Amino acid sequence: MISYETPYRVCYGDTDRMGIMYYGNYPRVYEIGRTDMIRTIWKSYREVEESGIILPVRLLHAVYHKPANYDELLTIRTIIKEIPKVKFRLISEIYNEQMELINEGEVTLGFMDAATGKPRRAPQEFTDILERTGKFV
Repeated sequence: MISYETPYRVCYGDTDRMGIMYYGNYPRVYEIGRTDMIRTIWKSYREVEESGIILPVRLLHAVYHKPANYDELLTIRTIIKEIPKVKFRLISEIYNEQMELINEGEVTLGFMDAATGKPRRAPQEFTDILERTGKFV
């Protein structure tokens, strides 16, 4: 398992009239966490795409526990629990400033060949990095 944390401050554009983060913005926050994690351990999404790989979302699941508020500093915890093959499953946990879990998400991406649009295996370079840096069962 690999776990990575990214800070994120709720901006005005994230919120509704009541100053609460709009529920539809949580998937974007998941993306911020996962792109930051992937950039840190491997390479940027831009570099991944330039190598001919795209990662479309295949599944999205969210559970809302408590609201996030305007100007609150959140912690996005992104977790990889298993070495990806063709599907790439990531868990997102969002914590408020008191480190209370306010939201949980699961996103499954698919590794696809950009030229053909067909599924492909995760790059060996990426899975090797995960195996070296994580503890997977």
